[in-house]
Amino acid sequence: MVPERSEVDPGGSDAVVPFVPPVAIASLSGRSDAAWARAAAPYVGCAVLGGIALDPASRAAARDLVERGREEFLPADPFAFIDSQVAALEDVPLRPAVNVRSTTRPPIERAAAVCASHDAILEVNAHCRQPELCAVGCGESLLADRDRLSEYVAAAATAGVTVSVKARAGVSGVDLPAVARTIEDAGGHILHLDAMDTERAVADVTAATDLFVIANNEVRDRESVREYAEYGADAVSVGRPSDDPTVLDRVASAAAALDLGPGSDSRSAPGSGGESDSETGSIPEDAPL
Repeated sequence: MVPERSEVDPGGSDAVVPFVPPVAIASLSGRSDAAWARAAAPYVGCAVLGGIALDPASRAAARDLVERGREEFLPADPFAFIDSQVAALEDVPLRPAVNVRSTTRPPIERAAAVCASHDAILEVNAHCRQPELCAVGCGESLLADRDRLSEYVAAAATAGVTVSVKARAGVSGVDLPAVARTIEDAGGHILHLDAMDTERAVADVTAATDLFVIANNEVRDRESVREYAEYGADAVSVGRPSDDPTVLDRVASAAAALDLGPGSDSRSAPGSGGESDSETGSIPEDAPL
């Protein structure tokens, strides 16, 4: 059954579930557009478009990535592109989100305003680890610069939009629960966490904050959904197989059967501490295609 688009109160991270069912598809560079989201709509509650480089430095880095063979969105006007892509989903019963990169605050504010006008989620990218992006201060580098991350989240929240941050676990020197608290204190609502084969990281952030936590990485079937639910995730997201209806159907059915989402008992019943069921050394969700 196609899900209904949910209502959201941007004023509180845990006031209202940001999307139902609690399954998302995660942005994949150069591939995650409105057509991709529409195809997945029968199975998911949220589709994260992007990532979109917003400012000159991030766009230059994205061009460098394209030159070495990576797919990237590089529209002439990224804000018009966001507007048109999200508008194309107005008749689709899912909650759109847009993953963005910037080295400065003003483009984040502008993109947030566009998202707010469509009841879309604005997702700050603190996840991509490509050297070109990190060198200019985008992506994963934000995890080690909590002041700037806080500034970006607060700027987006001021626009009245629901704010997500996409982050990854296992980054050397990064205190992930502290990052989660920074996001929450700045007015963020969602932490979209690539667990990077460290599923217990989900339990660390759910214990530290009341953020709505979307668990990402190797979400494929009932067992992967069950594991993330046991660690307290409120939702899961599918990355590379996001265009595979068979995988999406399995994940959606598992999320429904396990009663995943806020109000379930998942946060009070963290994982047993046993070894992860995920395949060791799996490909990160945003690895170059």
